[in-house]
Amino acid sequence: MYSFQEMPSASSLFSAYASLSATLMLVRSAANELIPQPIRRYLQSAVGELFRRRSNQLTLVVEEGETMAQNQVYKACEIYLRTKISPSTDRLKVSKAPKENHLTISFEKGEKLDDVFDGIELKWKFVCLESDRRNDDSGSSSSSRQESRHFELCFDKKFKDKVLNSYLPFVMSRSKDIKEGEKVLKLCTLGNRYAGGNIYWETIILDHPSTFETLAMDPGLKKAIMDDLDRFVRRREFYKRVGRAWKRGYLLYGPPGTGKSSLIAAIANHLKFDIYDLQLGNLMRDSDLRRLLLSTGNRSILVIEDIDCSVELPDRNNVDGKKAPEVQLTLSGLLNFIDGLWSSCGDERIIIFTTNNKDKLDPALLRPGRMDMHIHMSYLTTQGFKILASNYLGITGYHRLVEEIEKLIATTSITPAQVAEELMRSEEPNVALEGVCRLLKRKIMEKEEEVKIEDANGSVECLGCKRQKIES
Repeated sequence: MYSFQEMPSASSLFSAYASLSATLMLVRSAANELIPQPIRRYLQSAVGELFRRRSNQLTLVVEEGETMAQNQVYKACEIYLRTKISPSTDRLKVSKAPKENHLTISFEKGEKLDDVFDGIELKWKFVCLESDRRNDDSGSSSSSRQESRHFELCFDKKFKDKVLNSYLPFVMSRSKDIKEGEKVLKLCTLGNRYAGGNIYWETIILDHPSTFETLAMDPGLKKAIMDDLDRFVRRREFYKRVGRAWKRGYLLYGPPGTGKSSLIAAIANHLKFDIYDLQLGNLMRDSDLRRLLLSTGNRSILVIEDIDCSVELPDRNNVDGKKAPEVQLTLSGLLNFIDGLWSSCGDERIIIFTTNNKDKLDPALLRPGRMDMHIHMSYLTTQGFKILASNYLGITGYHRLVEEIEKLIATTSITPAQVAEELMRSEEPNVALEGVCRLLKRKIMEKEEEVKIEDANGSVECLGCKRQKIES
């Protein structure tokens, strides 16, 4: 005969579970109190190692780091992985700052991305962890939510050296190129002085459309400038090896309206360099100049326009050997800023001077090493007009009025700005070109009248000389 034992009641099971839970909590609490934390970590690691299945996969963790010292590898991975987003990606964050031209894409936690490098399959995962942080320093029991973010890169262990030595450097380099392509250029100018007399840079977005393709200048000169700029940015190690500051000086000279400002904007857009517009008339001391130099960033263009008339700089050696008390900004201070010791406070910088009258400049400013390349911004040429006609009217082939205008340009001097202003008067090619023809013919007539007046004045002077000889 079989005997059947009664099943335990629900209340008995709950009581036993509660007793077991209390016992486990008591044991855990006692272990935390009696066993030091390093030993607990070791035991947990040892137990985990016993049950962990061996894998041929290696995982690299790229942490974001602190706000003030962000991990450069993390930032590079964040920029690079934006280009690897696939149609299978489910969630992304999109934002745009007021001073940016591009949308910023960031990842949602848990998102995974695949990449391939030289036959190696790599799997990325974005991990975002939240934890409570107690405010023990304040003596209160309050806590705040803290978020930590990192990327996990998983790949076959046998490719560890290749990933560390080739793939991650490739990610760093590629992210730099992407960042430069998305860079928002800045135009910095001098702000008002603080109460203490200090000066500072005010910044706005540089959104100038000028490029080398749209510049109305001689193609040969344009190519020479572009080649010089490209050679300059490639020669970091060269400048270091020869012991020179990594900078380059340009002097743009020529009559007003010949495109000096447009060329500066084209250089900035070509190199992705910020522009610092320095007005010497707003500076009173050499120390102001040095302070501004230290606050300019690398990969920048410093522009000093109209150097011949922006400020009267005392000579380096005055007759009496003293500086004028009301003017403490000196030519020697400016020269030291260009190629002296202070010129080495920064890398990859371009200094551009502009002037309408090159002959008025102090020869000390013009010597090699200070102004490395002198660029003459001349009057409009036939090649330059073809570029203007293409930019403003879309004319790229033959047009009878274009041929007539080219003949007129060859016989007179007119600036690109004057012709561009006339081309803007109408979007109809024939109307605009006829206006340019009238403008050029009027300029030719004015020049002929000036020549006649000069000849007449010269004849009168000659008659006066003859009369004076007769009377004597």
